[in-house]
Amino acid sequence: MQVSVEATSQIERRVTFQVPAAEVDQAVEARLKDTAKNVRLDGFRKGHVPLSVVRQRYGRGVRDEVVGEVMRERYVKAITEENLNPAGYPNIEPQVNEAGKDLEFVASLEVYPEIELASIEGTEVERPVVEVTDADVDEMIETLRKQNASWEEVERAAEDGDQLTIDFQGFLGDEPFEGGSAEGHELVLGSGSFIPGFEEQLVGAKAGDEKEVKVTFPEDYQAEHLAGKEATFKVKVHKVSAQQLPEVDAEFIQRFGVEGGDVEAFRAEVKKNMTREAKQAVDNRVKQQVLEALKKANEVPVPQALIQQETDALKRQAAQQFGLGEDFDVSQLPNELFAEQAKGRVQVGLLLAEVIKQGELDATDDEIKARVEELAEQYQEPQQVVDYYMGNDQLKTQVKSALLEEKAVDRLLEQATVKDVEMSYQEALAAAQQQPEQDDEANTEGEADKA
Repeated sequence: MQVSVEATSQIERRVTFQVPAAEVDQAVEARLKDTAKNVRLDGFRKGHVPLSVVRQRYGRGVRDEVVGEVMRERYVKAITEENLNPAGYPNIEPQVNEAGKDLEFVASLEVYPEIELASIEGTEVERPVVEVTDADVDEMIETLRKQNASWEEVERAAEDGDQLTIDFQGFLGDEPFEGGSAEGHELVLGSGSFIPGFEEQLVGAKAGDEKEVKVTFPEDYQAEHLAGKEATFKVKVHKVSAQQLPEVDAEFIQRFGVEGGDVEAFRAEVKKNMTREAKQAVDNRVKQQVLEALKKANEVPVPQALIQQETDALKRQAAQQFGLGEDFDVSQLPNELFAEQAKGRVQVGLLLAEVIKQGELDATDDEIKARVEELAEQYQEPQQVVDYYMGNDQLKTQVKSALLEEKAVDRLLEQATVKDVEMSYQEALAAAQQQPEQDDEANTEGEADKA
């Protein structure tokens, strides 16, 4: 077999194969003889059909079958011998496929890029310094009270924060528009869940009132036929309800798994959870800055096959988030909505895999177990969570990938200039959310295995 490899770009290869005619023809002949042993044709007993008849009837199909097998086998052998690292499946096409002639075929494929990592030295990374204060804990407990609040009907005018039960119908001019009506809708004033200006005009309304609310839809409103249009809503108020916050007593505290209902133990648990959340926000803020610097310093070509794989994963994730169901055909979602994000995720995954490879980074079973135990603290039965994770190879691999990514970020952080910036708890969470979402950029361990 003769093989030649041509680099058509940094990550594209064209591999040309030539297989001696005798080798292919002999394999075809052997397959025809095997076929003749089992074929049934009218006028012949099983196993007694002349080979010439079998060749005439099945020769083309048998040759195509054999040639397909030969091309796959030779391709697999060639990528090993030529040290090729395919990213995705090849496109294999026969060029010459005739009896008595050498078989010639071409495999076009993408390979993982060869990466020479550039340093991120000189990058300034802001690292939030956060302390969870008693005031932060008070605010969080107040939030928990609101999340567990009940509503009680009141005989007064509506105030900001009250819940109204309303019927409404929207009009453009004198014509009602589709999707602009509802009955028995529960609306919390000040929640911002309706078009800007709608809720404010219902402050002061009482049960039984009928009001006309005039609003202008935002220019970027998702329904194009309503964007920028002035509309009138006819609203009937059925009920005004005030929020009733639960007392921070033993019954309330026990809802959050704090046995005994002790207030100080509850505050300590809340602070512990907030501290863990603040640490995650700080780590995420630092991580995103490091990864952005890594991308800017290393422009690497990204195989289209990997981009498509990541695009498909993002589509499935989007379908799940929007509750479209397991049977939803994600191919209906256009690739262009996800392609740019997918490319960025693959690029970062490739770069992190190279950092892990060059740094010979690894995560031991003890480190994996320690991380699982840390994650399990958030659950009421932590040991069950630990046992479940440690008994599942797939979950252990996910944890290992996360640990390797953290180690890679720490290694990169050594090259940067770190500036500590004091932030409140809320500021740190907001800062982390403002960063581009790079979480789960790629399965870095999987990329490291391939690279």
